[in-house]
Amino acid sequence: MAITLRDIAKTLDHSTLQPFLTEDDIRKGCDIALQYDTATVCARPGDMPLVVKLLNGSDVKPCTVIGFPHGAHHTAVKVFEAERALDDGCQELDMVLNIGRMLHGEEAYVQDEIAALAKAAHARNALLKVILETCYLNDEQKKAACRLSEAAGADFVKTSTGYGSSGATVADVKLMRAAVSEKVSVKASGGIRTLDMVLACRLAGATRCGVSATVKIMEEAKARLENGTLSDQPLNPVEKADGAY
Repeated sequence: MAITLRDIAKTLDHSTLQPFLTEDDIRKGCDIALQYDTATVCARPGDMPLVVKLLNGSDVKPCTVIGFPHGAHHTAVKVFEAERALDDGCQELDMVLNIGRMLHGEEAYVQDEIAALAKAAHARNALLKVILETCYLNDEQKKAACRLSEAAGADFVKTSTGYGSSGATVADVKLMRAAVSEKVSVKASGGIRTLDMVLACRLAGATRCGVSATVKIMEEAKARLENGTLSDQPLNPVEKADGAY
């Protein structure tokens, strides 16, 4: 099927999450997102005031991470972090669920925490994405985490932080898409550096991909458009991302 450059760009959450990034890097990241008209810039919480200012008046939304990257913050701390980001103008929150609690089978704790974050986000007309960190969960735990996220009111389930032992896989995207209803969307992230991986994740059911390789991906899409090979199908088979960010 036909696909446009805008379709691809609006699949991308341009990530600026590495700990070593400076203000100049954040500004450059926002310039890249504005140039290609991505869905969001996903930046660190402390960068939100600058990101909101730089994106003001555009169709690119400010997004941040909560409880990142380990998910082990106290629930009250995650809620405070979320509310502060929302006060700063953030419109999308990507929270890390409590991975240790999930592995221990404490499903009520996990669901209640997600619900607290969903309540905070939705009170301000923001979206909540729940990062499962799939590399640490087996398939049944991934399905359970998806069901808990939906029951708690999350808008998205997301594969990875990009800082775990591995990143997104097409198999995990398919599994997560099947585990939630159409009310919940799926985001793939972690090591996605090629257009083919973005296309493979879209075909598997993802509507967003978290990437830092936005320039590479979009320039590859432009080249395929020019030579007549751009479609919603990958040119080369791909099953998993390259790894972490």
